[in-house]
Amino acid sequence: MRISLAQKKHALGNKKRNLEIIEEMVLSVDTDLLVFPEMFLTGYTIGDRYWRDAETVPGPSSRVISRLAVDNDMTIVCGMPERPVPDTGRLYNSALVCTPDGGAAVYRKTYLANFGPFDDKRYFAPDSRLPLFDTPAGRMGIVICYDLFFPELTKYYAMKGADLILCISASPSSTREFFEGVMVARAMETTCFVLYSNLLGREEQMEFWGGNAVISPKGRLLAKGPYFQEAVVEAKLDTEVLYKARVGRPVLSDTRKDVLINLLE
Repeated sequence: MRISLAQKKHALGNKKRNLEIIEEMVLSVDTDLLVFPEMFLTGYTIGDRYWRDAETVPGPSSRVISRLAVDNDMTIVCGMPERPVPDTGRLYNSALVCTPDGGAAVYRKTYLANFGPFDDKRYFAPDSRLPLFDTPAGRMGIVICYDLFFPELTKYYAMKGADLILCISASPSSTREFFEGVMVARAMETTCFVLYSNLLGREEQMEFWGGNAVISPKGRLLAKGPYFQEAVVEAKLDTEVLYKARVGRPVLSDTRKDVLINLLE
């Protein structure tokens, strides 16, 4: 499976331009999976404009991205603010997943960051559904940014048959070392490929560092984007690597469900 992580600057608060950037990227890569970071559709620091710019799925932007996925035979993932149907008065921080068969689905952020410069709970509601998405390289689970620090999510995905964990993120430079440490841990804990896609560029007082990465099920760095520069991070995922990692370090088969249950009681 060929994967491409788009480390591209976006236009803050300009969905029309960001959709153009998505189309430009789609037409420039030969890939099975093309990923854009958290809130790429709108930008992350748009504040109360979230209420105006959030969309339903399906909706105008998801239809454009879905058409690109169908016409170019690829799966496209893009972060966006989602307005649920029916409208509950709260939004979701969502990862839109558009597939070559015309499907459009979402993962909604589970853990909302509400400390330091982050104010997710002002705009978004948390969700607890953990969908899995089928890809040519196996099943994929998605987390969004702060979610990555909660290993129960990625462990759940792995126990349910995931082979890939995708994290789309809006991590500013002050949090880089934390994400670079924890993404390797998540790969080794789950024996899954971990794909990390982060915003790039300056928004208000935040500087996003990029640094997109592909981590093997053994915790090895397979591909890495530069810091603070545009790039396309590309890799081919070999499913044989999954088998070897899981035989060599059987953390999934050795996981005791009784211990997990006891920990939650």
